[in-house]
Amino acid sequence: MAEAAPAPFIPLRPIPMRDRASIVFLQYGELDVLDSAFVLVDQNGVRVQIPVGGLACLMLEPGTRVSHAAVVLAARVGCLLVWVGEGGVRLYASGQPGGARADKLLYQAKNALDETARLNVVRKMYELRFGEPAPERRSIDQLRGIEGVRVREMYKLLARRYGVDWKARNYDVKAWDKGDLPNQCLSAATACLYGLSEAAILAAGYAPAIGFLHRGKPQSFVYDIADIVKFETVVPTAFEVAARVAKGKGDGTPAERQVRVACRDSFRRAKILDRIIPLIEDVLKAGGLEPPEEAPEGVDAAIPREEASGDDGHRN
Repeated sequence: MAEAAPAPFIPLRPIPMRDRASIVFLQYGELDVLDSAFVLVDQNGVRVQIPVGGLACLMLEPGTRVSHAAVVLAARVGCLLVWVGEGGVRLYASGQPGGARADKLLYQAKNALDETARLNVVRKMYELRFGEPAPERRSIDQLRGIEGVRVREMYKLLARRYGVDWKARNYDVKAWDKGDLPNQCLSAATACLYGLSEAAILAAGYAPAIGFLHRGKPQSFVYDIADIVKFETVVPTAFEVAARVAKGKGDGTPAERQVRVACRDSFRRAKILDRIIPLIEDVLKAGGLEPPEEAPEGVDAAIPREEASGDDGHRN
């Protein structure tokens, strides 16, 4: 009897960010590729299959190890790996499954280097964040100060709405657990949003470090984009969980875990994955500059790029 012909090889391709789930946190296990599946294997050898191609970001907490094969597969399908501290409240390192578009990077840098364009971008972010145009004839530093005042008031208003005992946004990066419950919940929630924002920025082909309101940090643009949607997603979610836990009405798990689960649901309700890449494009378009033209001396790649899949920044 003749042997059946082997199944044809189907190359892995990234899927668009809008069609993915948001974030999964993993701890205490080894990520590997076994029997063609992306799995987390615990100390007892129990495998949990992770749908890596359908996720925007995997947050790896202490106790995780990652094999070479797992990193390769995550990169091929465009899933961002982020190494974080316990509870997701510190970020140590991240991969880069996207950012593979020189034209997008040059366009972002062009807007950041032109002071008029940069101010236009910051004004657009202000408008998207607060639902009204930024005050006229204000510098970036002045707008930053105005934003700071408004943000502090928004924290107070939301804390009052959810019945949270709020003093101020205060935390110690060297001792996250020393903060009060609302600040711990906020730190866990914003870590979720930062991971998702970075994954979207890379998927769109841009650089997390080239920011406009925030400058000089590896995730400056991540903070810019995350701040636009922070008060419609993670801040209310964090305060809601903090109030519930303070009243003894939580589910008994650590507050950070309850926040992560609630953030996942909040992202789904707000359709963040549908909105975030168009939001990035709108912000940069506000600079008023045209994307740079291709270099006339440029030559075609020795190995032509395959047909694009996923988002613009994904490596195909």
